[in-house]
Amino acid sequence: MKISKILIAATIAGLVFVGCKKEEDKSLQVVNAEKSAPKEHKAIAPENLQTASFTIDGMTCAVGCAKTIEEELTNLDGVDKATVDFDKKTATVTFDKTIQNPENLTKVVQETGDGKTYKVSNMKS
Repeated sequence: MKISKILIAATIAGLVFVGCKKEEDKSLQVVNAEKSAPKEHKAIAPENLQTASFTIDGMTCAVGCAKTIEEELTNLDGVDKATVDFDKKTATVTFDKTIQNPENLTKVVQETGDGKTYKVSNMKS
């Protein structure tokens, strides 16, 4: 009788522990989904649309560097589209000139990472 009580108590404790962990995992999935969900952009009036192209030095990989910079730029208010080409070491950003400017785009790129790795040059807008 004593052994069966211990087994039942251990089974209930195990179920509670596993059940709580699954709930925690679900909440983490929701948080991660919110972080990775693309930001919805407001429509930009055609007369406010501006494009900037520039070179980014210091990138060492397409996934860690170029993709991260592209996401940082894309998530800025007033940015319609940003593409970073690792092979050519260039970025092209389409943005609302009433909200963003080339200087701010440069600042965001250079502050990505440790703030010293990426250098912007040849800004054309």
